[in-house]
Formats: sequence, C-alpha cells, structure tokens
Amino acid sequence: MSEHPFDLVIRGGRVVLPDATKQIDIGIRDGLIVALDEDLGEAHREVQAEGRLVLPGGVDTHCHMDQQPWEGKSTADDFNTGTLSALCGGTTTVVSFAMQMRGQSLRAIVEDYHERAGPKARIDYGFHLIVGDPSAEALREEIPGLIAEGCTSIKIYLTYDGLKLDDYEVLNVLDLARAQGAMVMVHAENDACIRWLTEKFIAARKTQLRYHEKAHSEIGDREATFRAISLSELIETPILVSHVAAGGAVEEIRRAKARGLPIYAETCPQYLFLSADDIDTHDLSGAKCVCTPPPRDKSNQPAIWTGILDGTLEVFTSDHSPWHYADKIAGGPNTPFHRIPNGIPGIETRLPLLFSAGVNGGRMSLQKFADLTAGAPARLFGLHPRKGRIALGADADLAIWDAARSVTITNSALHHNTDYTPYEGQTIKGWPIMTISRGDIVWDDGKVLAEPGRGQFIARERPFPPQQALSKVLAS
Repeated sequence: MSEHPFDLVIRGGRVVLPDATKQIDIGIRDGLIVALDEDLGEAHREVQAEGRLVLPGGVDTHCHMDQQPWEGKSTADDFNTGTLSALCGGTTTVVSFAMQMRGQSLRAIVEDYHERAGPKARIDYGFHLIVGDPSAEALREEIPGLIAEGCTSIKIYLTYDGLKLDDYEVLNVLDLARAQGAMVMVHAENDACIRWLTEKFIAARKTQLRYHEKAHSEIGDREATFRAISLSELIETPILVSHVAAGGAVEEIRRAKARGLPIYAETCPQYLFLSADDIDTHDLSGAKCVCTPPPRDKSNQPAIWTGILDGTLEVFTSDHSPWHYADKIAGGPNTPFHRIPNGIPGIETRLPLLFSAGVNGGRMSLQKFADLTAGAPARLFGLHPRKGRIALGADADLAIWDAARSVTITNSALHHNTDYTPYEGQTIKGWPIMTISRGDIVWDDGKVLAEPGRGQFIARERPFPPQQALSKVLAS
C-alpha cells in the first residue's frame, strides 16, 4: 500500500493533453494534478473513464452573472445558478463582469460583486472591469489598484448609453492598460450607425424584430472593429475584440494579425448556431434570440468557422447574458425591437454545441477544441498555468465526456434560472457527464455535488508585461 495515496485517480480515459491525446491515468492530490501516467497507484477515490474523453474543464471568460439592473431589470442568473449551469456543461472557471456606468465608483462595484459572488459561486471565478466612466480618479487610483488585486482585464464599449466611450477615452484606457499589462476587451459596434438607423426605422414604423439585426448593421461592426484596432495600434497595446459576429469584422482582425499586431478575438455559439432568421418571427418568440451584436445572416457563418479554424478567432465563449422571456417582451405583443433587452443564455450549452459541430463534425481536433474553450482564454486572461490545461501542477479542473451521447437540448434539462434556451430542440452529439473542480467532483451525470460558496475568487496574473516606456509615436 502506498504511503501517500492519491485523493482521486481518473483511470483509463483518453486524456486530451495540449499536444496529444493519450490513454492514461490522472492522479490528483490537494486539488492539483500530480501524476499523468499508466497504472497509477491506489487512491481514496477512483473514477473509471474507459471509453470516455477527459478534457480540461472549460474556461468561460465572457459571461454576465448577478449584474446590476439594466434599464430597471436584472439578469436572471446570479452566481449560484450561473455557476451551477456552467459546471453542468463542463465549465470549471468563469470570468464575469463588474459593470461600472457613468458616475459610479468602480471600486464600489467590484466590492459589491465580491459580496454577491463569494457566498454563491460553486466553481472558481474572476471579474473583468467594465469601465464606463474613465475619470481621472479611476485611471489614477481605482483601476491600477484593482488590477493589482487580480482583476487584470478591462472591457470597454463603443456603444450603449451609460457605457460607451469616445475615442479619446478609449485611448486613455488603452494607455493605462499598456502601463499595467492588462487585457482590454472591446465591444465593437458603431454607436452612431445604430442610433441613426434605429431612429429611421422607428420613424418609418418599422418596429418588428427583424429590424434589430438591420439597425445593428454589419458595416457598423466592421468599422468599429477597424477603429478599435487602429487605436490599439497607436498605443501599441493588445486588445481582444469581443463576440465577433460578422464576416467583415473577421477580415479586419485577420488583416491586423497579418501586419503583426497583437489583436485577439472571440466568438460565441449564437454566431454559428443561430442566425437572423431566428429573430425574424411573426410573433415575439424571436426575442429569445435578440443579443448584440445580433446573430447575422447565415452567409456569415462560414467566415466565422474559417476564423476559428485558422486562428483569427482564438477564444470561444458563451456571452451568457440571461433574461426571462417575460422581461424581454415586457412591453406587450407590440414591443418594438429597440425595447427588447439584449442577451441570451448559453453557458451550459457552449461546450456541447461546439464539440458536436466541431469535433464530431470533423472540423477540428480535440486539441483545437480544448484550446478554444479552455487553453487560450486561460492564457489571454492571466489564468495560465493554473487553469485551462491538463498538466502536472495545474488545478485538477476536468470534464469527462461521452463523445457519442446524443442529446436534444431542452430548457427543462438545463440548470440556468432562465425560462428558455434559444437552442431548444437542437440535437447534438457529445456531452460532459462529469465535471471536476480542483479535485472535487461537482457534477456526476445528473447529480449536482457542488454547494454554493465552494468556488474561489481567482486573482489573475497580468497577461502582458507592463510597458512604462512611451509608444513609438510619442517617442519620435
């Protein structure tokens, strides 16, 4: 008998490592992966994984939980139900948004989010800083202090009243991010285009749901993406373009990468598995698919797939932003498109949708899938090497998959606190049947084993080295 048995051994699964897939055992002790080999010794607990895949637990770096009221309404999921839904879908780490709007203290917002998340989160979590008011005080004191405490990413918006920044403010935020080594995420839509088109449609009494997609034009996505890249190039600091929906935006990102710029990008399930057709319904049921940027015409989907497969889009996240359907259509049967809250649920279905179409669909390798959904987000947002990979010394965050399981998605089988899923009735192949977070089995094929509050706040590292020197433009 071994003097120091493992706490847990996962035996005989096909383990998806960063560079290979091997049939080996995984030994876990004190929440960490401490052995990767064949025929490991005894353990206090064993999981038989023969015939199953063992993948890194998903890392979802774009989700909204327990968000403060937006236009008088709150998101449907708090950190309890949001992280519950995540872990049931194979995700073990989430990074949610602490949202500051004009006139608010970002420090107070983050402190409030700690109070909201600490007693509720079932898996590990972090916070992005949504900067909606980059005042001199926030830039000088609040943001650097919060970055030092492990909130090492900033999100900025080029649209939305109360959140949108002008170009001058964007440059100030990018300059701070350069000095601090933080990642900046950009919601890249052209605000003036949206406002102008919306006003024209409303004046013409074109208020049906389909005009949501038309008001948020693909041209506006492309322009805002190009502008964000240009401002990033001027300051010489990396950015990540969030939730890329349109082929034109993919082209702008690809051109920037070809010039050697540190531009990163993510996309989401709604841009592969939904389309503008799902919004354009005779009744208001299409409101269930309203988000921004909206699902585009299906002609954009090949460009999104190509962007994923050629590395233009490194990250695949959920942008889980759940609303109850009743809140979506609170204005009644004639609710105009511009009064419907933006956002859809998807944290539990993110991984299975991509696995089914990507891996089982023959489009991508297991390594590519694992990197899109765990490895790359961990690296880009300061969670590496602790999260996002199966490796010695990493947290034992794992998902065991039945790659052949056929599942028809129904909202009744999901665990979010929302009364619908936009993917209702879609049949997919492949589903995570067990989720392990820091060595604890938190989901066992229908049984939830994680209690609220077991999740830990992860103070993330700075993803880039701070650059105190002036950019070449200023130094010339």
